[in-house]
Amino acid sequence: MKTFILAAAALVAAVFSGAPAQAADDRRLVLVTLDGLDWTEVFHGADPERAADKAFVKETAAIKADFLDRPDRARALMPFLHEVVAKQGVLIGDRDHGSCAAVANGMWFSYPGYNEILTGKPDPKIRSNEHGPNANVTVLEWLNRQPGFRGKVQALGSWSVFRDIVNGPRSGVPVNAGWNGAPPRSGAETAIARLEAGAPRLWPTVRLDTFTHAYALEALRRDRPRVLYIAYGETDDFAHEGHYDQMLWAARRTDAFLAELWTTLQSDRAYAGRTTLIVTTDHGRGSGPSAEAWKHHGKPVFPDSDAVWIAAIGPDVVPGRLPQGCASSSQIAATGLSALGLDWRAYDPAIGAPLDILGPPGR
Repeated sequence: MKTFILAAAALVAAVFSGAPAQAADDRRLVLVTLDGLDWTEVFHGADPERAADKAFVKETAAIKADFLDRPDRARALMPFLHEVVAKQGVLIGDRDHGSCAAVANGMWFSYPGYNEILTGKPDPKIRSNEHGPNANVTVLEWLNRQPGFRGKVQALGSWSVFRDIVNGPRSGVPVNAGWNGAPPRSGAETAIARLEAGAPRLWPTVRLDTFTHAYALEALRRDRPRVLYIAYGETDDFAHEGHYDQMLWAARRTDAFLAELWTTLQSDRAYAGRTTLIVTTDHGRGSGPSAEAWKHHGKPVFPDSDAVWIAAIGPDVVPGRLPQGCASSSQIAATGLSALGLDWRAYDPAIGAPLDILGPPGR
């Protein structure tokens, strides 16, 4: 009886103190990707030469004030990533300071990159963004079949092709992606869909990130998924069009989205203290003598577009612990599974091993 009373008292204290009352087996994961955002912008901020080029920037004075006339250009562009994630977690991929991250696939563009992130290994058969439904079982699909996760995994993306990448009909994972991505399931989603219908369609297959973000916040509020994947897209599409100013503003908006996500997670007792946030990109951008190389990516025409970056924050992420050697996008799936307290080998022992960024659970 005494043991029972002590245990009950501890449980009540945990509930009223705001600490998670459940054990580590209720750990949660939010995986976020920012399409094609290069490591050079992430770690150095806006490129001064490119930002002053009127071929790429219409409002040079505004861009100068927003992103260049600051003591730290990287923080001016992505304050949350640097002031919170990099300090309380890890930010990998600054090649100018001994850190490295790269894709393992040989394509260096989106579908192969996302498949690698979500399956833990490259698939040489995927050679086009029009590949069609993914034959590979993503970690999202595998998790959706596991006890404690079934029906608690969701994906949201600005790019409509995520319907194929996640293969919703086969995987059973709900996928809200692209314009008119899914029928509204709540009053809030009806309101979002109404705003979406009145928004300009800058790209036929990519909706504006603000709608993807709004759907993600509603999913967290309504469904409380244990695993949520969110894929923002504007940074890549504006870059392809050569709109460097719009790409910079998109990166800053997405950083604000990340901040709101993290604040939302930490203010919700279903997520606070038990959620890992992993943020990365599917590929980098090209480099070379051409002033327009940054607009493009893909092997072998655009060198260095295999370079990526990876960020993570959460209860088991050791602040400042950067992995040895060059990190790989193929390690993200196993890292996410490990953060959930699962044996990644049960999913697939052939995938990339977890990044060495996690300490003992509940450290």
